[in-house]
Amino acid sequence: MELIKKQIHMNQFKGTVTTQITLDDDFIVPDTMDDMAQVMLDTGEIQIESVKNQGEKVAVKGKLEFQVLYRKEGGGLQTLGGSIPFDETINAPDLEEKDYVGLNWMLEDLNAEMINSRKLGVQAIITLQVRIETLRDVEAAVDVDMGNGGFAAQTPGDATGPAQIETLKRTVNVAAIAVRRKDTYRMKEEISLTGGKPNIGRLLWREMKLRDVTTKPLDGKLHIDGDLNVFAIYQAEDENMPMQWLEETLPFSGDLDLSDAVEEMVPMVTVRLAHKDLEPKPDYDGEMRELDVDAVLELDIKLYQEQDVELLSDMYSTSREVELTRSQACFDQMLTKNVCKCKVSEKLELSGAERILQICHNEGTIKLDDVEIGEDNIQIDGVLEVSLLYLTSDDESPVQAAVEQVPFHCTAEARGVTKDSVYQLNTGLEQLTAVMMGGEMVEIKAVLALDFLVLQPVCEPVITGAQVNPMDMQKLQELPGIVGYIVQPDDTLWNIAKKFHTTVGNIISTNELADDKVKGGMRLLLVKEIAQP
Repeated sequence: MELIKKQIHMNQFKGTVTTQITLDDDFIVPDTMDDMAQVMLDTGEIQIESVKNQGEKVAVKGKLEFQVLYRKEGGGLQTLGGSIPFDETINAPDLEEKDYVGLNWMLEDLNAEMINSRKLGVQAIITLQVRIETLRDVEAAVDVDMGNGGFAAQTPGDATGPAQIETLKRTVNVAAIAVRRKDTYRMKEEISLTGGKPNIGRLLWREMKLRDVTTKPLDGKLHIDGDLNVFAIYQAEDENMPMQWLEETLPFSGDLDLSDAVEEMVPMVTVRLAHKDLEPKPDYDGEMRELDVDAVLELDIKLYQEQDVELLSDMYSTSREVELTRSQACFDQMLTKNVCKCKVSEKLELSGAERILQICHNEGTIKLDDVEIGEDNIQIDGVLEVSLLYLTSDDESPVQAAVEQVPFHCTAEARGVTKDSVYQLNTGLEQLTAVMMGGEMVEIKAVLALDFLVLQPVCEPVITGAQVNPMDMQKLQELPGIVGYIVQPDDTLWNIAKKFHTTVGNIISTNELADDKVKGGMRLLLVKEIAQP
């Protein structure tokens, strides 16, 4: 007898390991820069340089790049920047060299404070999450080679002619990662100042954030679109003029070549700003009225493909004893892929602020606090950290900043999800507005996009081998030739036929059944069948 086998490639999630690291360093203001009077804004970006498997450990090397906008003692603004390197080793039990390691990171907290007018203290908390997956190949029987109408016995002394064989097959749904790679998408744009803005003397602050980013697989490519929000503060050529700022939203859309991609695949793509640069340049008249935008988006691409794999579940013969060898095959099934839109609305009082004249800029960062599995849903809690830059009525400090936290809760539908389910979650900010309500009150409105994929790990027995032995004639003779049988609640026609040494087809024919479905309490007439070799 010859089994027809197939190599099944199974992606298996092994687990996640999360750790937090604290960075703390002091920075001296260079001699070429003015003394600090007040820290206005701070921002930081995590740059990961390398991720390496080292036995049952993962070595992560990177740095925190930060910028601080401060008010000078003599008035006006300046920017101080720097970086803090880190090298962290994360314990990952059961990690193997062949395993795929994915790294997610989040800047949980950044605090830049003046120690004195010439010294700045920077503290930060970074969360690193290692996600470990492995690819396992399982050889499983999918059919039997019937040869010349049957299979031959492989046991010495047994008949060698063809014999009847009964097979039962089943179809399992497998969600496998069809495409996994990293790629980049580059944007180069120009921004021109509007007519009412003075020429650029010196850039003091530059900020770029992604908004409303979506990805979609197409045949042979991956489509990406979204918005790049650009904010800049600059000193005009005439230094007697007040501080100037500009904000632009640059839409982008394009395709990345991805030869293995097909439109039906399910995407789980993380998009980050890996590089961003904003530089002033002269226009056609030689005046500094344009800005060059250069941004590089890093994409961590995973495309899942659902496949229906037909496997051989069981087999027996009415003329031979067939002994099966089985093993376990573990794989993932896709429960749901969805994007949960969460609306946030909050009125905030900026305590201690002078009368707000105008909000110059707002930016938000999503921070997750807790993710819990509910009944057919996922409960997501977190905060939207909103940074505000605004003009006040205080002549000595006309520009002020504030950071406020707005809590949110989102219930995402995920039918069939259990405590054993594995989820992947990407967060994104689609919309954010901050509107003055009068006095010290500001109304925050935002739309958060929580993109998640839920997989269910499943382990099932598969047939990996079969041995044919001579029929046990004594056992066969003990079975009645004809029997009346009452179907039990858990019975199937296959199990009944195998138990009473007949075939599904014979039971259907003898009892004039419409199909192979039976219900508890049905009465069947069973006739023992002995196929002659």
